[in-house]
Amino acid sequence: MVSIRRATAKDASVIHGLMRGLAEHQNHGSAVSVSAERLEELLGRPEITYLIAERGGRAIGYVSWLERISLWSGGDYLALDDLFVCSEHRGEGVGDRLMQAAREASEGRVIRWEVAEDNMAAQRFYERIGASLVSKKICRWQVA
Repeated sequence: MVSIRRATAKDASVIHGLMRGLAEHQNHGSAVSVSAERLEELLGRPEITYLIAERGGRAIGYVSWLERISLWSGGDYLALDDLFVCSEHRGEGVGDRLMQAAREASEGRVIRWEVAEDNMAAQRFYERIGASLVSKKICRWQVA
């Protein structure tokens, strides 16, 4: 049985391990530079949420988001940051459960997120749960 719970600061090292798993899955293992100690601080911020999926007391996935405001609408929304399920637990409905928990936490607010253009499996999953896929280019500006 899978249970979903909100992460606390005590879960920082678990989240860090899952996050590294996601980065490695996406061939971006070196991109994770946040420390478990910094995650512990971030988990104390009210606008940041991580939900952990567990089976038998072992973390097998997570979903995370930030609460943000749309300056166009004036309304709050959830900016989903990550959804990850460990490879050995994919296809078991864990991602569905995590997204359902995010939906419930949204309290009717819009949930927005990004997905890589070449990640067709994720796109199929998101369409299956009822999400609309909107094409957009993402710009990054690393200001020195």
